[in-house]
Amino acid sequence: MYKVVSLFAGCGGCDQGIIGDFIFNGQYYDRLPFELVYALDIDQKALNTHKLNFEGGEVVCGDICDIPSDQIPEHDVLIGGFPCQSFSTVNPKKDPFDDRANLYKQMVRIAKDKQPKVVIAENVKGLMTLHKGKIFERVKDAFKEAGYVLQFKLMNAANYGVPQKRERVILVGFRKDLNILYEFPEETHSENWVPLSVAVPKLAIEEEKYYFSKRAVEGMKNAKPNMKRGLWQKLDEPCLTVTSHLAKVSLNSRDPVLLVDPKKELYRRFTPREAARIQSFPDSFQFAGSESDAYRQIGNAVPPVLFWHVTKKVAEILEKNNNND
Repeated sequence: MYKVVSLFAGCGGCDQGIIGDFIFNGQYYDRLPFELVYALDIDQKALNTHKLNFEGGEVVCGDICDIPSDQIPEHDVLIGGFPCQSFSTVNPKKDPFDDRANLYKQMVRIAKDKQPKVVIAENVKGLMTLHKGKIFERVKDAFKEAGYVLQFKLMNAANYGVPQKRERVILVGFRKDLNILYEFPEETHSENWVPLSVAVPKLAIEEEKYYFSKRAVEGMKNAKPNMKRGLWQKLDEPCLTVTSHLAKVSLNSRDPVLLVDPKKELYRRFTPREAARIQSFPDSFQFAGSESDAYRQIGNAVPPVLFWHVTKKVAEILEKNNNND
């Protein structure tokens, strides 16, 4: 087993992906040869969920900036979706040089000091184009200077069996002395996207709390023409990207919603389990805390199925390299 350290672990989307051994949409995703030895996040509520779903390994709630490298156990693979608020395309006016934007440097620090065989980082699409690509160049250069040969790709989760159009940039770097060049996995569903109906088996549900009020619907109808509104989703297509504010979804926003009945003008938000399926979490995955906590954790997560494909390829390369030694 290859030992894994997970930074910015959240509820465990990446960790579920790299471990495997789960079922989604009727397909079994094999157990991969990775062992989670350390998971770190600043959000205790997310880690409460993490502890419900993963056994073994040290789970630490803390700020990566305050964690010395010698407190991180030895490992083969370092993974992390460093916080992306400052890189998001949703609000490009945010300061790209604030502390959150610089958290990639903490991941680089751990990589440089511990020298794992592989580093895998994830971030939003906006990272690639912010400030005309200068920020992305800094990130790539930092990992290269830490001793890694880096490959990157903008990946759409829908192309890998996730019922959601979610574009994320994935960076994979093997340690320079290994002389390995990572190749990204081939797309499995580029011509047959998994539809939203996989996550939403029925439109009408009994719980009134998920439905928007008549007032909210009227507000949508009376909104200015230039506003994005009522982005109801077609069940035969992948969903638009879900975000961390799923609990506060509005009809006058870019948030995906469900149109239950056009004649009655009935709209509703996704339930937490539906949102989890949209992200490709297995139904066996449990969420701790309130529904609002679950929504936030789900929206912030990396789709496990997407990360499984990325890390399965890493495992194959590591095994091949070991056999050649």
